[in-house]
Amino acid sequence: MNHPRIPFVDLRTQYDSIRAEIDAAIRRVLDRCSFVKGPEVEAFEAAFAGLCRVEHCVACGNGTDALTLALEAVGVGPGDEVVTVAHTFIATAEAISMVGARPVFVDVRRDTLLMDVESVEAALTPRTRAIVPVHLYGQTVDMDPLLELARPRGIKVVEDAAQAHGATYRGRPAGALGDAATFSFYPGKNLGAFGDAGAVVTNDPRIASRVAKARDHGRTSKYEHEFAARNSRMDTIQAAVLEVKLRHLPDWNDQRRTLARRYADALGGLDAVTRVAETPSCRHVYHLFVVRVPRRDEVRERMNGLGVATGVHYPIPLHLQPAYRHLATDQQTLLVTERAAREVLSLPLYAPMEGHLVDRTVAALVEALHDIDARAAAAGTA
Repeated sequence: MNHPRIPFVDLRTQYDSIRAEIDAAIRRVLDRCSFVKGPEVEAFEAAFAGLCRVEHCVACGNGTDALTLALEAVGVGPGDEVVTVAHTFIATAEAISMVGARPVFVDVRRDTLLMDVESVEAALTPRTRAIVPVHLYGQTVDMDPLLELARPRGIKVVEDAAQAHGATYRGRPAGALGDAATFSFYPGKNLGAFGDAGAVVTNDPRIASRVAKARDHGRTSKYEHEFAARNSRMDTIQAAVLEVKLRHLPDWNDQRRTLARRYADALGGLDAVTRVAETPSCRHVYHLFVVRVPRRDEVRERMNGLGVATGVHYPIPLHLQPAYRHLATDQQTLLVTERAAREVLSLPLYAPMEGHLVDRTVAALVEALHDIDARAAAAGTA
């Protein structure tokens, strides 16, 4: 029996499940023709601030701009250093570069692949202005010891929460843990727009005010500009879409956690597969379900042949990217990061996704591992 191909992400199924609500929200914007700074933007900002349990949310054009704006707002600039990880999307480091600062990369933990807080202290210098912990795959960095390290030194902490919408740490939401936090609403995120969009959240009114001006040409009134800035406003249609989706996010995150448990149960007896750990202090929202396997690229190719799409997050660490290789020293080795880049494999997971697709994915993974082992054994005896 030929089964339909399993996509890595299925945005059409999600849209179909809330089509009437989405279409009505977009129609209201179209009828009003208020495409920039419409009332839906302010409404979404208030609702998302509520999710994060913070005082301020400032919507902007995309997640990269959000991180750039936040770093500027906390005072990072030319000559400064910002500590972060190399196991992340390049936007994390790009934002640091865009404000004129230097990224300083530290390694990640073996179990969670999140920032190894113990390695951060050794990376601090008199030039360190900020730390950017990346809440990867849907759960947060161990924030309390990181904040204990940063606060006495006057170092700002800006959370990169692009993959952690609705995640919590010791009962506190991602976004409410540092001096500021940034989110991406790229379509494939747990909370995704119908294009690019982002936001900065904070409890500091000075940071919020600075970001609000900087996203809109440094504007204080229509024709008065306090400083030269940029245009990074969230479109009203994107805000309307996000406001609808935000109402469904808690249920969708619960569905993701249920699917992740099903994966975990099915993978429990496979010695060749290592799951990225969920820490007890976090409520993981599983933006991605990531495992580590030997011969990852071969496994992925075979699974694709079996009709199952997968992802890799991320195959080239930032310190080995052409854009940042010049920052590495001869002594720098991020051993956990580099090994993870060779082994990580993201399995299909989205909301809503039917549970039997998890079972089919695991069956394809098992078959791929078996076939690769069989070929290796045959080659060894040839």
